[in-house]
Amino acid sequence: MATDRRSFIRTVSAVGGAAGLGVLPTLAHAARPEAATPWSPHPVEKARVPLNILILGGTGFTGPEQVEHAIARGHRVTLFNRNQTRPGLFKGRVEEELIGDLNNDTSALEGKQFDVVLDNPTTFPAWVRNAAKYLAGNVKHYMFISTTSTYADNGIIGLNEESPVKSMPADLDPYTLDRAHASRYYGQLKVRAEEEVRQTYPDMWTVIRPCLIVGPLDRTDRFTWWPARIDQGGEVLAPDKPDGPSQFIDARDLAEWMIRVAENRVMGLYNAIGPEHPMTMAEMLYGVKAVTTAGARFTWVPWEFLQEQGVRPWRDMTAWQPPYGSTAGYERRNAAKAIRNGLTFRPVAVTAKDTLDWHKTRPAEEQAATLRGEINGIGMEREAEVLAAWHASQKSG
Repeated sequence: MATDRRSFIRTVSAVGGAAGLGVLPTLAHAARPEAATPWSPHPVEKARVPLNILILGGTGFTGPEQVEHAIARGHRVTLFNRNQTRPGLFKGRVEEELIGDLNNDTSALEGKQFDVVLDNPTTFPAWVRNAAKYLAGNVKHYMFISTTSTYADNGIIGLNEESPVKSMPADLDPYTLDRAHASRYYGQLKVRAEEEVRQTYPDMWTVIRPCLIVGPLDRTDRFTWWPARIDQGGEVLAPDKPDGPSQFIDARDLAEWMIRVAENRVMGLYNAIGPEHPMTMAEMLYGVKAVTTAGARFTWVPWEFLQEQGVRPWRDMTAWQPPYGSTAGYERRNAAKAIRNGLTFRPVAVTAKDTLDWHKTRPAEEQAATLRGEINGIGMEREAEVLAAWHASQKSG
């Protein structure tokens, strides 16, 4: 995305005047943009043929965006989840809310038939198998959310759907692996879950591999850190060089595209990664700054110094990995296939503004925890220490 700060200001001014750039805390986005064409604030039109959609999950992060867009398009939506995350969020607005657990009890799915299933929460391949006890033979299209963490070599720039994926160690059974090991073998488990989907639903599957998913409702702070921090103003620590790469996808762009994929019966494997053109960290950070008036200023600190200070990519410097060595391709994956099949992206300034607006609706302690870097993000106190050390090193040098 070859734009400068001025371009971002023009973009956000234009869309801000048209759409208000607001996010309702109730999640009732009544006027979501229809993104079948490049992003614009037009009302959503009804689909030509309404679908009977089952969403596994549906009340976490990406799920609510799927539900809202599907309802706006006139589809019938059923939810299946444990009823633990935001229970009753869509009460009276969906066809049915089925309660169960993909890990051990999917009996609520018995006797149900659906045009399409959107599988959001699955990590373990056993979860696909457990749902299939009742869904196999009763659905026409199965869509599975995987991850780009499936790829075996992140040192390769331009990883695409044909690139090699990770394999589970021979001495580990992906069907019995416990939750304690799930994070360590997250990519491998997703690979095996993908295989389970393809085997169970031949000729009727879509597997989608997103990269970092961002936007309103994201409590991981992996992107939220930046709007929250930049809105505080002052000197902001930025990683390495302004031309370093960054990739992510707004949860709403992912959700809306998935509904279009369902409507058009688009099958196969796709990387869901944004934006359409390569984006630098400078473009991302200035896109965030464009929606604030706090006067933040960025200080770019070399990766070598950040390493000496114990600053971690992804965890402390969120939405960023060093574009060198084993992580050279981490923020440079290829989404051309999905883009050819209708994936589109809203401007980063829109994502930043909506995320910031949502962040300000969170409880005060959650907002404070974000600025302390308790989940992700370096935290303002540690940031100040690193910046002071950097400036001292420049004076002594």
